[in-house]
Amino acid sequence: MKIAVAAELAPAKTIIPVLEKLDAEIIGLTHGTGAEELLKPYCSEIYSIGKGRGVGAQKRSNSKIGYLVTKDILKTVQTIRGKGIDLLITCGNAGDVRKGLSAANLLRIPTLHIEQDIYNPIEMIAFADVVTAPSQGYKNYLNNQYAINNIKNIGGYPMASFADKMKLMDKNKLKNTYGVDEFILVALGGDLKSEQIPELIKIIESLDKTTLIAPFRFERNYVKSLISNSASSKIKVLEGFVDLPSIMNASDLLIYGAGMGITIEAGVLRVPSIKITGFHHKHASVDLARELGIGVVKLENIPAEIENVQLPDGPEMVKHAEKSVDNLLDIINHFEDLKKSKSGLISLKKIWKARSEFR
Repeated sequence: MKIAVAAELAPAKTIIPVLEKLDAEIIGLTHGTGAEELLKPYCSEIYSIGKGRGVGAQKRSNSKIGYLVTKDILKTVQTIRGKGIDLLITCGNAGDVRKGLSAANLLRIPTLHIEQDIYNPIEMIAFADVVTAPSQGYKNYLNNQYAINNIKNIGGYPMASFADKMKLMDKNKLKNTYGVDEFILVALGGDLKSEQIPELIKIIESLDKTTLIAPFRFERNYVKSLISNSASSKIKVLEGFVDLPSIMNASDLLIYGAGMGITIEAGVLRVPSIKITGFHHKHASVDLARELGIGVVKLENIPAEIENVQLPDGPEMVKHAEKSVDNLLDIINHFEDLKKSKSGLISLKKIWKARSEFR
């Protein structure tokens, strides 16, 4: 069997536990920073199919965005055409999914999508042959809300299996590398809007603690420019691609405005954490954070929440993750028997309408 995997960084971490047990040739289709490094050991061939815009990226018109996405879809088609691919796997709700599923449908390659975002899926999962959900409740939601009808409940989050086996830098070595002892880590992910960052920086300054900021989707120099001179000796903005799990593991507190990936890692590593309420009205990562005992608060409530922080309850999630990996393997190995008609245009329209609230 020959399988193509289209993935950004966090989705790659979800798919890798499956690849480790899978008897197949893997072609990697990477999107954005970090995915290639993770997927390379498992792939016979690996190609880039583009990158995301990012929050701090230059604003573009809808027509320009459409042109760039179409260009990347055609690039993906050219990359996988004629390679004898039996199945394409995607995960997440970003451009890698849109480009991968679009290309596979144009080439009539069967597709499996691992859905984790639930409330805000990407519209192209309407044209996946099989979609998986992490629970029966989420399976029902996808069916009722978006008319997705070809869903399998895998009973957990495979990424927790990956996180449980990560090789982490020694805490003392990491602290020496960054010149810190006790510190707070602040991760600025896709759940935050640009206009929220100045207020967040003021709140972080008010804590008067040694802090490392991972700017993620925001321009480092922009974030750095918001830090006052009086606080600059205590707050450091990290540069480039960093080993975030190791930094999380060494931190005394994680404050983050990001989604499922960091929530799973924080749970597995049992890092005392605060998740910032994002601009989505509903988000599966918010559900999971609360299940793990991670507080989800508005920016202005961060200082008060610090007094209530507890260790996340991650071990149960890891146990369910191992089961979900086995369930995915079973789906892949019996894929031809499980395929149904795709959900199609009605589902696409429902998802598109829901996503329009966040554009």
